[in-house]
Amino acid sequence: MADKLIKKPTTGMKDILPAEMEIRDYVERTVCEVYAGFGFEHIETPVVEHIENLCSDQGGENEKLIFKVMKRGEKLDIAGAKNENDLADSGLRYDLTLPLSRYYANNNPSLAMPFKALQIGNVFRAERPQKGRFRQFKQCDIDIIGDPSDLAEIELVNATTTLLGKLGFSGFKVRINDRRLLRAMGLCAGFEEDKLPEVFIILDKMDKIGVEGVGEELKAAGCGSEAVEKYLDYFRKIDRSAQGVRQLGELLGDRVPEGVTENLAEIFAATGDNSGADYVMEFDPTLVRGMGYYTGPIFEIEMEEFGSSVAGGGRYDGMIGRFTGQDVPACGFSIGFERIITILLDKGFKVPSSPEKTAFLVEKGMPADRLAGIMKEARDLRSEGKTVLVTRMAKNRKFQKENLERSGYTSFKDYYNK
Repeated sequence: MADKLIKKPTTGMKDILPAEMEIRDYVERTVCEVYAGFGFEHIETPVVEHIENLCSDQGGENEKLIFKVMKRGEKLDIAGAKNENDLADSGLRYDLTLPLSRYYANNNPSLAMPFKALQIGNVFRAERPQKGRFRQFKQCDIDIIGDPSDLAEIELVNATTTLLGKLGFSGFKVRINDRRLLRAMGLCAGFEEDKLPEVFIILDKMDKIGVEGVGEELKAAGCGSEAVEKYLDYFRKIDRSAQGVRQLGELLGDRVPEGVTENLAEIFAATGDNSGADYVMEFDPTLVRGMGYYTGPIFEIEMEEFGSSVAGGGRYDGMIGRFTGQDVPACGFSIGFERIITILLDKGFKVPSSPEKTAFLVEKGMPADRLAGIMKEARDLRSEGKTVLVTRMAKNRKFQKENLERSGYTSFKDYYNK
């Protein structure tokens, strides 16, 4: 007898049972309906990307988590390989932004400008699994390509918060910052330009270790005490509102590129009540976002139910230029699809307006003409929008019906061979 095969999924991946799949399908339908109302067009990109694209220093820490795909046939030279990259020519995508940039570079003559794209698809990261975090997981992105103005950010915030409101969420927080403000704060404090990436990595821990903890780590990393104290003062003093944006702009002076603080203030003014959702907009000068491709405003959405970010994004005006040789303005927002599903499951969420589910239990040995009549009856009910399951009657009908009730069936019809 052959060895027994493994029945459990690969680590970090999961089987999805019907009850969860019903919620996932509902969320995906809602995503498409809401975003279509904002003019976003649904597209699809391959899950496999060129390894050169995936390892282009655009994906931050995610580039360490790539599932690489080995070369095939004569191209696979194991004996002559010096490192693992000699064995791979492609990999599974770790997000949807880099594939979208390649997609736009390859197809832009056929696309409208500005191009408003919606992508829903699985991505892959070889990281340590935990609640709401898997190695294969679905992402849902909206992006606007070709609009250099803050209208793109305003549309993304309004569309995303409208979606979350439609899914029943309220009281969440939208945090916003700008990578150019982060850079200006670091330079004004006295940090060297080449030290800023390390400073930002430490700053990103603020919510876990606090202001003083960030200060201690900056000093341990070789940053001078005077620069560290000046830097931390920004976070102690700045108000977390549109007023705080203006206040920080005044403190940083001409270190901040023209229009940055005005754009953030305008985003505050044009969002908030305009999506119909109940949420708080907050300026957060500690917000970093890990991707190396962000060039301007960045966002995250926090929910108390999950205890961390459930959505994020920002402006990445330089990425498409890596494919075309000419920079194209681009901005995107991604919801954590799996985290949203986790919260809904924890709440015991039920899909609204599900069709009535009826089960026809048919005894074995039913005459063909009567069985045809049963099938016609089922067809007529389905044409009315009802779900009808036609299945053989089990010996233990009580147990059979209890199982069907767990799957959402609310009425039953028994057909006996009499």
